[in-house]
Amino acid sequence: MQKTALIPYARLPRAHHGRHIVTSTVDVFGGAHWLLAERAPQPGGDVPLVDALVVSVHPDGNVELTELSAVRASGSYLGRLPDGRFLVATSRARGHEDRDQVQIFDALGRQAASFFVGDAIEHLLTDEAGHIWVGHFDENPAGIRRWNATGQLTWTWDGARIPGLVDCYALNVSGTSAWACTYTDFPLVEIRPDQRVTVWTNRIRGARAVAVHRHRVAFYGGYGEERNRLAHGELSETSVQPTDVGLLTLPNGDAPGRRRVAARGSRIYVQAEPFTTWSVFDLNS
Repeated sequence: MQKTALIPYARLPRAHHGRHIVTSTVDVFGGAHWLLAERAPQPGGDVPLVDALVVSVHPDGNVELTELSAVRASGSYLGRLPDGRFLVATSRARGHEDRDQVQIFDALGRQAASFFVGDAIEHLLTDEAGHIWVGHFDENPAGIRRWNATGQLTWTWDGARIPGLVDCYALNVSGTSAWACTYTDFPLVEIRPDQRVTVWTNRIRGARAVAVHRHRVAFYGGYGEERNRLAHGELSETSVQPTDVGLLTLPNGDAPGRRRVAARGSRIYVQAEPFTTWSVFDLNS
């Protein structure tokens, strides 16, 4: 089976390796960001991370440091808005009373807003317009929704006719559009800026990330032995036509173990344990 090696993309500067990595992401403009704390949060605790730090490595190689105050210890997701503000969110929430599920921090690292977007977050990605796209796993029937940075709901999948949307397995946000692959039927879904939705049927099951470039698509991940599968396809009018299947490896050829993924347009970014380095696969290359 053909192997495709990821390309090294961004690395956490070694000076910060002594801190605990809470989470990490790649933003819509290609900047890589790490949320760091002095120590690992206590399990189940909501104690603020008083000395939280975001380390950003921009595509030009410049490094930026942003200190954040009183970040939730259970923060699972990090995002950067186009105006430079950061957001931190936790996947699990106790209900509408959990008004600090998503925290927005100003340029000085102070909390400027907070709001609730729903329990069971699987994916959270920001776009070029400052929208916050949230994909939920199967404990929340909300599926996929879009919010603005003040906590106003601006799009839901209700009426979009996305078949079998029980769990948002894969979410890709590029520009102001989103692509998704959802359980149980695994269609490929495009949600455009004008909120029009296009659905292609798809036989490739279980992917955890998707990349799209023109008429081509790549799905990363799967069940069991297909965990590191990289499946390619082409878009017809109504369906994804599979073309070839291989494996996606780390730059050194090894299979990733524990990992994070972030999909942006034609790119799938992969961060393997110990989570200090992002690597990239680009369907456009």
